[in-house]
Order: sequence, then C-alpha cells, then structure tokens
Amino acid sequence: MDMPIWIWFVFIGIIVSAVMSIWTARQERLIDDAWIEKEGQKYIERMEEERERRKKDINQGA
Repeated sequence: MDMPIWIWFVFIGIIVSAVMSIWTARQERLIDDAWIEKEGQKYIERMEEERERRKKDINQGA
C-alpha cells in the first residue's frame, strides 16, 4: 500500500484536530463548572444574609 506522503499528513492533521477539539471542550467544561460553582456560592451567601437580615428585623420589631 503505497500512499502519497500528503495523505499521511492529512490523517495526522485529522487526528491532531480531533484530540485538540476534545481537550479544548474538556477545558471549557472545567472553566464553566468552576464559574457555576462560584456563582452558586455567591447566591447561597446572599440567601443566608437575607435570612439573617429578616431574623434581625423580626426580632427588632417584636
């Protein structure tokens, strides 16, 4: 099986492209997960602050 060298370069290019695509998708997913975790933590902190504020307001009103 005697194929021209450029065909091998095309095959190698396809494989490298696929690997890079998978690697990039994984990196983006990790970054997105970290961002979602950070934003979720901010939301939870705001909910806790609001809960404390309401408890304080109820205790001051009574």
